Amino acid sequence: MKKVSKAIAFAMASAMAVSMAACGGSASSTASGATAEDSASATGNGSYDQVTYAYATFNNIPTEEDLDVVEEEINKITREKIGAEITLKPISIADYVNKVSLSLQGGEKIDVYQSLGNFGNCVSTDMCYDITDLIDSCAPGTKELLGDKFLDACKVNGKLYGIPTYKPFALTPMIIYRQDIADELGIDMSTVNSVEDITDVLRKVKEAKPDMIPLSPVQNGVSGLEMTMGDVDWLSDDYYKPVGVLMDGDMTVQDLYSTDVFQSRCDLARTWYNEGLIMKDAATTTSTAAECMSSGNYFGYIAAYSYPEADTAASLQAQCGSYDIGAKMIGDAYLGTGDINAVSWMIASTTDVPEAALKFLDLTYTDKDIVNLLIYGIKDRDYVMNDDGTVSYPEGEDSTTVPYTAQLSCGTLGNFFIMYPTAGTDPASLVWEQKQNEEAKTSPAMGFTFDSSKLNTQYTAVKNAISQYLPGLLCGSVDPNTELAKFDQALQDAGYQDILNAKQEQLDAWKAAQ
Repeated sequence: MKKVSKAIAFAMASAMAVSMAACGGSASSTASGATAEDSASATGNGSYDQVTYAYATFNNIPTEEDLDVVEEEINKITREKIGAEITLKPISIADYVNKVSLSLQGGEKIDVYQSLGNFGNCVSTDMCYDITDLIDSCAPGTKELLGDKFLDACKVNGKLYGIPTYKPFALTPMIIYRQDIADELGIDMSTVNSVEDITDVLRKVKEAKPDMIPLSPVQNGVSGLEMTMGDVDWLSDDYYKPVGVLMDGDMTVQDLYSTDVFQSRCDLARTWYNEGLIMKDAATTTSTAAECMSSGNYFGYIAAYSYPEADTAASLQAQCGSYDIGAKMIGDAYLGTGDINAVSWMIASTTDVPEAALKFLDLTYTDKDIVNLLIYGIKDRDYVMNDDGTVSYPEGEDSTTVPYTAQLSCGTLGNFFIMYPTAGTDPASLVWEQKQNEEAKTSPAMGFTFDSSKLNTQYTAVKNAISQYLPGLLCGSVDPNTELAKFDQALQDAGYQDILNAKQEQLDAWKAAQ
């Protein structure tokens, strides 16, 4: 059930070599951390530190009763190894960013949380705890695993604010589709090599099966076209709400929304919408691609993954019902700093237990039992172990019926490489993933992280404008011939140019210092 995720990970031969020395030194083959006695001594009263772990899930939110069972199994480990008890807080992917932000502002207890393409904003709005001085003592295993190359992507002004999820990082845009439908209609998907090639495929599906919706959104307001614009460095911004980018290796900060490629994607989305090739309420729906595909009423969707095509299809198979799934690349991978820090784990600035929180975060990178409990739940209840070491859902069950699974989050959580592989995936894929990361085009601004802390007012206003216009433009529900001009004016009124200027200034200074 190991799945490719939205931000994906770097495969290295040394990935499995994890230090056994950690916060106090429990000699475990899968984890490291302080003993319960050490923690009890530190607290002085023998009580366990309480850590709330908020993570995004693409799957159903489990009932409290079912979640408690997973939580207790995790706590059997953490009480002994780090003297802490963990409260799991799964949040739907569609609501995650807003809920975490509002929860922290409202004083709700969250100690560990993740960025989802908004690392820079998390730092600039003081949501993150500075872990520069804690990582050596509380997460040495993770530090050794990742090394400076990847940790540096989570530094701003020399301070470390997060830890990137450890996974293949090179994302490749693909169309995920119903292989059985393509075979039935005689559609040769090997000829689909660009996003423009998809249109004829969708038309054939619409003509042959008028009751089927050819294209599903990935999630609320995201058609997938966001990931098909070529060699783009998002410069610390959310993939889905970029504010100033680099394109095609040029070190000049650009307004993506005024480029020809953005105009062409808006025109394409409008064509799809007018011809009934994409879900009509894609800009506003709360349904995810997995839900749509499992319903049997959709042909495919566009997203970015880091597995080979066959493995991507195999890993998504169980999420899309009993239908045969295919995957076809429609572009090339491109690496920027945001590809590394887009999905990063942070300690909340409001935490009252920063050391315990970081120790638990360390376990999600170094302890195989912890990681697989978080992703797959309880063995023989939520998943079964196959003879070849892969895992599957119990007979007659799937992701929508088991009491607990966060399988679709596996590429966004901790250490991807110590998670159980899904039945049907090929272990040789790790070699392919490493090659992708080594050979993918890399932004000349790799390592640059934009500090937007002095532009919070403009960022808020600009993000609001983007939220208002972008979903409709890239899902086709509004006419770009009239709305693009309105969008541009809204951006300018919100202080967009101030952000573009500041990004260029910081980027120039960063380049001069290299």
